[in-house]
Amino acid sequence: MGDVVYDLREVRRARYAVAAVFAVHGAVTGSFATRVPWVQEHASLSAGQLGFALAFTAFGASCSMPLAGRISHRFGSRTALRGLIALWTLALVLPSLAPNMLTLCLAMFVYGASAGMADVAMNALGVEVERLLDRSIMSSLHGMWSAGALIGSAAGTLAAHLGSDARLHFALAAAALTLLGVPACRWVLDIQATEDEEPPPRFTLPPKSALLIGTVGFCAVFAEGASLDWSAVYLRDQLATSAGLAAACTTGFMLTMALARLVGDVVVDRFGAVRTVRAGGALAVLGGLLIVVAGHPAVAMGGFALLGLGIAVVVPLCFAAAGRSGPNPSQAIAGVATITYTSGLIAPSLIGGVAQATSLVVSFVLVTVLAGGLAAFAGVLRTGDRSRQEVSLPSAAVPDPRP
Repeated sequence: MGDVVYDLREVRRARYAVAAVFAVHGAVTGSFATRVPWVQEHASLSAGQLGFALAFTAFGASCSMPLAGRISHRFGSRTALRGLIALWTLALVLPSLAPNMLTLCLAMFVYGASAGMADVAMNALGVEVERLLDRSIMSSLHGMWSAGALIGSAAGTLAAHLGSDARLHFALAAAALTLLGVPACRWVLDIQATEDEEPPPRFTLPPKSALLIGTVGFCAVFAEGASLDWSAVYLRDQLATSAGLAAACTTGFMLTMALARLVGDVVVDRFGAVRTVRAGGALAVLGGLLIVVAGHPAVAMGGFALLGLGIAVVVPLCFAAAGRSGPNPSQAIAGVATITYTSGLIAPSLIGGVAQATSLVVSFVLVTVLAGGLAAFAGVLRTGDRSRQEVSLPSAAVPDPRP
């Protein structure tokens, strides 16, 4: 890639195209999340059976992520992303067609596998565009994912309120998102492997650099998963709030993260990844402490807002650091993604287990401790800092790459 020259307008266009793909990816997730109760009822599952089936999402993603690099190597980044985002959007239909636990497990495995491969492919392209522009864009890209998730969730909430059959809802959403996502891929960078470049292995352990970076991502995603799934329960059970106020806390947490990600690149460019994550870790710890000691709903809601603000840009920065950490960005990104997906899987159940044995307050003490890990391990994000010497844009275009 070092000897490939891109026109500045082409790179800017690629940035917006990748942002659109991130939004589409998030919209699929948001659409599905709102109809999980319908899926559970349609498949006649207990809560435990549903949890077991949903675990296959992370299992499928973890198994498939290493394949994304090989697919991009074989077909080129543009064609690969076009196919993978179509596979992901169309996979939305599968869970609604499952009549029992076995078929739902299979559907969630395919759903998770397609999500994971598209995730790795789009993040790898985002890292490459960031390198060419020589400024942070990964936070805003993940902000677009969060915005897409909110839009998909809003549409799903409306469909559920109207009593729509999820099979129809998912079919319409899949068609619309495919028609948005696939054409957007036309303008992403088309990175082709050279003739002498070895294809990445089908399956491999994450490189050491990815494990270190993934540790930071693990802490952030654990706090995110715990807050998304348990914030409403915390307000309802610990502070005796209404169901509406409890739900508003979760929505507020999501909005805080989305807004912080959309503006986070300015902060990262000004202070750097390490200082940004350390400051975010401090905010997250403060938020966690407010949650733990809260005697009033407003204090707890403020704590969750601070927690969301503190962890918002961590995962985007982890993906960016992984993509710059070695000669094979897709492999490193896949490693970090696998760790973060695993964290997102175990967080809700571990929080529930600790709460069952002790209390939800103790569970969020654990979240607060892990949030402190962001500040402790932020130094690993120095890996592969951007350098203008590596930028492949024509020199005349470098001084002012901003739109």
